[in-house]
Amino acid sequence: MKTTINLISALALSLLASSVMAAVSPDEAAKLGTTLTPVGAQKAGNADGSIPEWTGGLSTTAGAVSAAGFLGDPFASEKPLFTITAKNAAQYKDKLSAGQLAMFTRYPETYRIPVFTTHRSVALPQKVYDAAKTSALKTTLLEGGNGLANFAESRYYAFPIPQNGLEVIWNHVTRYRGGNLRRSAVQATPQVNGSYTLVNLEDEVAVPGDMPDLDASKAANALLFFKQRVTAPARLAGNVLLVHDSLDQVAEPRMAWIYNAGQRRVRRAPQVSYDGPGTASDGLRTSDNLDMFNGAPDRYDWKLVGKREMYIPYNNYRLSSPSVKYEDIIKAGHINQDLTRYELHRVWEVEATLKSGERNIYGKRRFFLDEDSWQIAESELYDGRGQLWRVGESQLMQAYQAQTPYYAGETLYDIIAGRYVVGALMNEEKKSIEYGTKASVKDYTPAALRNAGVR
Repeated sequence: MKTTINLISALALSLLASSVMAAVSPDEAAKLGTTLTPVGAQKAGNADGSIPEWTGGLSTTAGAVSAAGFLGDPFASEKPLFTITAKNAAQYKDKLSAGQLAMFTRYPETYRIPVFTTHRSVALPQKVYDAAKTSALKTTLLEGGNGLANFAESRYYAFPIPQNGLEVIWNHVTRYRGGNLRRSAVQATPQVNGSYTLVNLEDEVAVPGDMPDLDASKAANALLFFKQRVTAPARLAGNVLLVHDSLDQVAEPRMAWIYNAGQRRVRRAPQVSYDGPGTASDGLRTSDNLDMFNGAPDRYDWKLVGKREMYIPYNNYRLSSPSVKYEDIIKAGHINQDLTRYELHRVWEVEATLKSGERNIYGKRRFFLDEDSWQIAESELYDGRGQLWRVGESQLMQAYQAQTPYYAGETLYDIIAGRYVVGALMNEEKKSIEYGTKASVKDYTPAALRNAGVR
């Protein structure tokens, strides 16, 4: 009898686990494109109309695109509805994160949030909308949630109708970025007085669906390929990083290599993950801080707090303009908030707590994801004592000509040290992001790093 009861209990637990991991029903998936947007956001606006209905996002001709790929601002004529400062922040605290409130406390004289009319500008290609519906019907979490099953067919937005916090964060990791791309950008880590040295980076990203010579067996478990070359300052120039990210990180963890120009050697780089130091970040960013969060989620327990309305960076075309110089943006304490734009949007709030026995410099993290793009817009990073340590922001915008969301810059503020790292700025580069670039497997091998690192 005892054995039978144990077997029944085990079966019940197994069925419960299966239900947690299961994809949504056809009836639920049918909401995509009807009451929900094709990637799972609430289609309707809010009660008072301050968040409008999603009607398809910006068209591919929403603004002028320069020969160098820089985008015109479709909302250039708009003025702020109001500006939040340290003096009136309490009035708006229900629509601000704890991190944003901490920035007002840390920089009461200079930090501000200019709030503009909300525009739901996100628009994606039809193939991505189709992929999201396939994901909803088929994709499930693997053991411990550290990987995805039945996802290789769709490739984008693993869980457009998420059931838990881990599925929400996987949507950020698997969101559409425009396919293969190439960009030249800068990063800076200003001192407390605002002085800084630019680090120039050349980034390349390739995705399995746009790599014709990628072996089918390799493509089945590949998420993306990333290569980053440092071109300045001279002491770092020629160093190259290569990363292979997988879907099932249980079976095949991230693989990374670094070519050191000084040593002229290619070496495996297991430190390029979790809380390993970020490239040229002066200790202000970890590897998994890049893109607000990347990599394996296995060291944390993920909780879905819920959905809320919040003022987040959005449609930051002015900040990305080539008429704005880096020195106009990079200031002491934080970037020039007068160049930023915030709007009221619905966000998914997710909290990650470090598992017992696991190691990471962040004991807890809180993320706020834009419902329309699944991009993390705001983050709060806490130390092992539970004290708020770092506050992250990504300055969201829509690359309307390529039908993909991206951002004008990414910041991570250390509110204790009074310093920050800002990256992904392209204002003074010769070109903006190039989408649809050609990619070959041979370009993303350790053997190719030496050639990429030639100064």
